[in-house]
Formats: sequence, structure tokens, C-alpha cells
Amino acid sequence: MTAPSTAPSSGSEAPAISGQLATFRLDGDLYGIEVEHVQEVLRSQQLTRVPLAPTAVAGLINLRGQVVTAIELRERLGRPPRPEGTDPVVIVVRLHGEAVSMLVDSIADVVDVDASDFEAPPDTLEGQARDLIRGAYKLSGTLLLALDVQKAVSA
Repeated sequence: MTAPSTAPSSGSEAPAISGQLATFRLDGDLYGIEVEHVQEVLRSQQLTRVPLAPTAVAGLINLRGQVVTAIELRERLGRPPRPEGTDPVVIVVRLHGEAVSMLVDSIADVVDVDASDFEAPPDTLEGQARDLIRGAYKLSGTLLLALDVQKAVSA
């Protein structure tokens, strides 16, 4: 596994990432986060709802005795709710020593990306999604949206 590196970018854009991204699907689109942030991927876990929490906080998960906040990425990205009867996949990420989980539709592959393939976020992204997407990589036949995991889990 190669350590991701960043390339300089112009203006206020997020720097491009070279290295590996763990990818997942959400509402039909492909997203990626830096692989070094991923602690583990789990099948759906029992959630304990948190009264008066922001809508993006789906609840709390007991991860082997550690209480972990679960963020619903569909909510964070302004996507429609997950269809009834469809269980999310849990991606546990570690940021600054703290574990947080993100609820996604399905996990995909780990892909190698190069900073030279990095582009600004598509103009079609609006609202919350635009603030959470660092940019995009064109892969064969699909667009990979690079998620700013730090912003995405800051509910």
C-alpha cells in the first residue's frame, strides 16, 4: 500500500490525492476516501438513536465496547433516504485517534489514483454535497467523487 501524497492546487480547491482510495456507493454514485483513514468495514450494526441529535447523526454503534457515532452520509450529502428494508454498510474511520462510522449503501474496491487525474468537483453538485467533495477522478466508465472525510463526519 502506498502512502497518499498531495499535489498543490490553485485557489481554494482541496489538494489532489495520489495513492489509494477506499471506494463505496451511495445512491448510485461512486465515492472514495483515503485508505489510511479506514479502520474497518462492517455489515449493518444495531444503532442506538440519540435524542435531539442533528439529522445526519443516525445514532451510536457499540464497536467491541467502544461507543462510535454513526453518520448517515445520505443525509450529509443531501441524498434521499435509504429505501426501507435496505441495510447500510458501516465504514469505521479513524481521525485524530477517534473512531467515527459512516453509513453507506455498499462498499466497492480500493483504487489507485493519481493527482494528475484530479479535477474540481462537478458543476452539477450543489449545496451540502459541494462542500463535502474535494474533487473527482475520471476512472474507466465512471466518475469517482473524492469525499473530504473530515468534513463529512463533522455533523
